Order: sequence, then C-alpha cells, then structure tokens
Amino acid sequence: MSPRDAHATKARILRAATAEFAEHGYAGGRVDRIVREAGTNVRMIYAYFSGKDGLFDAAVAGAVESMAAAVPPRVDDLPAWAGELFDYHRREPTTLRITMWAHLERPEAAAEPVESYVAKTTAVSGVDSAPLTAVDLLVFVYALAQAWYLTPTGLLRADGSDPADPQRVADHRAAIVAAVDRLVHPAR
Repeated sequence: MSPRDAHATKARILRAATAEFAEHGYAGGRVDRIVREAGTNVRMIYAYFSGKDGLFDAAVAGAVESMAAAVPPRVDDLPAWAGELFDYHRREPTTLRITMWAHLERPEAAAEPVESYVAKTTAVSGVDSAPLTAVDLLVFVYALAQAWYLTPTGLLRADGSDPADPQRVADHRAAIVAAVDRLVHPAR
C-alpha cells in the first residue's frame, strides 16, 4: 500500500469543496458529495479543516486568493484592471459565486483575507482619484466588474437583447473600463 499524500488529499478536498459550495452554498453543500468527488473520507475533512465550517472558510479564502493572484491590481492602469476582473468573473464564476454564498450564509467567512485587500488598498493609495479614498476606489472597481454577473437575467433581457451576445458583453466590458477611467481621471 502506498503512503497517503496529505498535501494532494487536502488539495483535492479543497477543489471539490470549492466547486460544491460555489454551486450549492454553505447550507446546501454536502460533505458526502465533497468526499466522493475528492476520493477520500469525512475523517480527512476534520483532520485538515476541523469540519464543514473550516472547509467552507478555506474554500472562500482559497477562491479569493486565487483571483488575487490571477488578476493583481494594475495601479498604472486601473481601468484595464477593471476589464480584467470582468473577464476573470466571466471565465471563473466560482469565486464570485462562493463569496456571494459566504455573504448570505456565513458572513464571518466573507471577511476573508483582509491582508489581500490591505495590500490592494496600499497599492492603489498612490492613485490620485480625489475625492475617492483608495478603499472607495477599489469598491467601485469591484462593483462595476461584478455588476453584470449579479444583475437579474430578467433585467439584462428587458431590452429584448441576449445578455450572452458576445457584442453585448464586449460593449458592457468597454463601459466598465470607461467608467473606471472617469473615476480615476475625472478631468478627461
């Protein structure tokens, strides 16, 4: 019998949990589905994460940290960064979904990696966006980048167009970039 690879097992559990919680939330997420998908057993969840709460918290933190690594702030071009965040959420909806579940069901998990946000705030603090503070600026960038994905589909269809139409998505992305450009460069 080969020795168990603890790191690989923990990573498989975390991957399976992230997918499960992003799809079903904390309350709807089932440990039995997670362990089946990860090819392990419930004992390992308790060994590595101290239970479902710890596993959910780790999944939320991991998703946010992955996004932060994939789309770091572009202090030299915040409008482009907003577009990149929009693209990331289109490509990887898991992060947005799991953080929304966290806000709804387990707000203590939604207070995830403050260090990540402190670093981003520090990075953009040199951007002259008066009267906005660095935190305000980040809030607006995130809000604009995420809004399309958080808007009810009925509203997106209210004008009779298809929200999945590539040209409509591209136009919305361009509007986000332009809006952030106006926030950062109001005199233009």
